[in-house]
Amino acid sequence: MFPDSSSSAPGRPPPTGNRSHRCGSVLLPALVALLMGLAACDTADHDAEERTGTEAETPGSVSERMAQESAAPVVMTSLEEALETRQAEFAFFWVPSTGFAHVGDEGEVTGVTAELLRDFAHFVADSLAIDVNVTWMEEELWADFYGYVRDSEGAAFGIGNVTITESRRDELDFSPPYLQNIAVLVTHADVPELESLEGIGDAFGDLVALRYPGTLHEERLEALRDAHAPEMEFRTIASNDELVSALSEGPETFGYIDIYNYWRATEDGAPLRRHEVGDDASEEFGIILPDGSDWTALVEAYFEAREGLLGTDAYRTLLETHLGPELAGLLSG
Repeated sequence: MFPDSSSSAPGRPPPTGNRSHRCGSVLLPALVALLMGLAACDTADHDAEERTGTEAETPGSVSERMAQESAAPVVMTSLEEALETRQAEFAFFWVPSTGFAHVGDEGEVTGVTAELLRDFAHFVADSLAIDVNVTWMEEELWADFYGYVRDSEGAAFGIGNVTITESRRDELDFSPPYLQNIAVLVTHADVPELESLEGIGDAFGDLVALRYPGTLHEERLEALRDAHAPEMEFRTIASNDELVSALSEGPETFGYIDIYNYWRATEDGAPLRRHEVGDDASEEFGIILPDGSDWTALVEAYFEAREGLLGTDAYRTLLETHLGPELAGLLSG
């Protein structure tokens, strides 16, 4: 489980044996049951005479590459096509975030969510005995990343710590949650502690709200404006790093940020204050896929095979490895 990223390049023996039979239309309906831990599926094999019937199929391989082209919507392999051809082309879209998805010392993508996707690729290769070719597609702008996955087809997966919401379910598929998040209201350390959200109009009246387009943080600020601060002024930022930089410059701005980004910023010495009356602990993050993807059931089967991930010792170890024990404890309760 959770293979080291340095071992994810092609290194397993190539698949052997005759696996040319067509099984997509027969195996697909039974696939979820197979991967939930039921017995291996014996498909109705139209080419049965070509098989020995005595040897188990060799697990497939996983290879990886970093995309040289700019990120954009893609058309990748469907699950049914992968079962038929014994090959799958995966696109892993990712937003850089230290500890979650970042480039490691050897040039590989690593971090909590990167290792989840890498483990999923190996799960697919091992469970279905197919070869999986992964392309990592980086996109720094969160809104663009979200749109690229939404507008793709087939085996496209996205890790950008996307909050699971009903409105987003209308245009995307989600994995089960892999993380529980707390959104925190943050200012420069020189701003006095906010005593209540009802008083934000007076307490933050001279401050400018930092808006991160397309995120729930933007929606939270707009809700505060509508409820308590109709004169609130906004300034648009394009990344968490830009938000932290702006907040650190002085007591002129405020904004929402995920608690792990706040924690890392303060660990690095950023002079920030968390206003706990603004905490929102209702979020869960999920891997995103194009709406109606036939890979979604397999992602769900992966989580089931890993005992739901959340709360397991293996997942806690993964969090501690990439985030450190203190932050891992904060996020995992």
